[in-house]
Amino acid sequence: MSERGEPTIKITDVQTILTAPNGIRLVVVKVLTSEPGLYGLGCATFTQRPLAVAAAIENYLKPFAIGRDVDRIEDLWQAAYVSSYWRSGPVLNNALSGLDQALWDIKAKRANMPLYQLLGGKCREAVPVYTHASGNSLTEVEDNVRKFMEKGFRYIRVQMAIPGYETYGGRSVPTVVALNPHQPRTWEPTPYVRTVPKLLEHLRNTVGDDVELLHDVHERIPPIQGVWLAKAVEPYRLFFLEDLFAPEDNDYFRMVRQQTSTPLAMGELFVNQAEYVPLIRERLIDFIRVHISDIGGLSMARKLAAFCEFMGVRTAWHGPGDVSPVGHAVNMHLDLAVSNFGIQELSLFPEKTQEVFPGCPEVRDGCMWANDKPGLGIDIDEKLAAKYPFPEHIYNGAWPEIRRLDGTVVKP
Repeated sequence: MSERGEPTIKITDVQTILTAPNGIRLVVVKVLTSEPGLYGLGCATFTQRPLAVAAAIENYLKPFAIGRDVDRIEDLWQAAYVSSYWRSGPVLNNALSGLDQALWDIKAKRANMPLYQLLGGKCREAVPVYTHASGNSLTEVEDNVRKFMEKGFRYIRVQMAIPGYETYGGRSVPTVVALNPHQPRTWEPTPYVRTVPKLLEHLRNTVGDDVELLHDVHERIPPIQGVWLAKAVEPYRLFFLEDLFAPEDNDYFRMVRQQTSTPLAMGELFVNQAEYVPLIRERLIDFIRVHISDIGGLSMARKLAAFCEFMGVRTAWHGPGDVSPVGHAVNMHLDLAVSNFGIQELSLFPEKTQEVFPGCPEVRDGCMWANDKPGLGIDIDEKLAAKYPFPEHIYNGAWPEIRRLDGTVVKP
């Protein structure tokens, strides 16, 4: 800061980079500064509405941010958050996240240290992760679990296809057709809730107790069946059961808490404090699962992690393929620095993705490891990124429509 209070380093440009090296629409923000060569990267990936996020950044956030002090991250976040008057929501939050994370990257680069050092330093040497094992049968899921165990993974999410139906996390070809003639994806909850306990029983009997098992319901069942399922899987000692209810049905967590000790993870679709604060305050969940860019970026996530610590809730940030490698790096740095870390979801980085994003977190022994470069430790090859434009699709990446046999739309 100069003697007159003017910023010594200003934001000179905010650029939006759209790329899909693995066929998944990623949005990355690059913040340039008045100091030559100094820039930062942030994740703004909302893969179902990426162009809306890009428009929000280009038309509103960019002119709002240019000329401001790169050091005043919290002040800029608060000002930008209320600048739209109607705030929050995944589009505006992701746009804000891109700017916020990039400014944290810049601050750590200026300090010449990895970001986790600015957040208080390491609480652990590396970040344990879980990956996804699925299959069309009990034995196929078992085989895939064993393969990951052999590679050093100790936490594995398990999903199994339901024959004839579109199943989240499974790979079977749907053959049961809904009454809606234009919709080939069909789902029914009852066959699913009958199958999950059988899958977990099989895995405990075959792979034993030396691996932590996780399962994602993905909100697809009626709430009362969710209550039944949480009770039915209790004997199989899940690390957590994820997204048992849709956000609209949060009140059902009180009912589940009274009836079972199955650990519960929730939050993938949360975008507003009003959705997650009550669940944490009342200790109705065990893991917070938010997508960090969907709640507004690192500034909000570090506050959320601190709040969770006081309530005995652990972190388990959303980390599939539709979190950019920049977002995964942010997850990792925060995971390293918070004491109430639980587990980190990971989608392994394909070769093309690693080429576009040099410095992707290293994955070995079932963990992510920081490279200890200043900032986030990750960069982007913009020329190479431009070679992977968004794939053409009639809905441009929308979540696939799924219906029950009678034609009713299924959440999410």
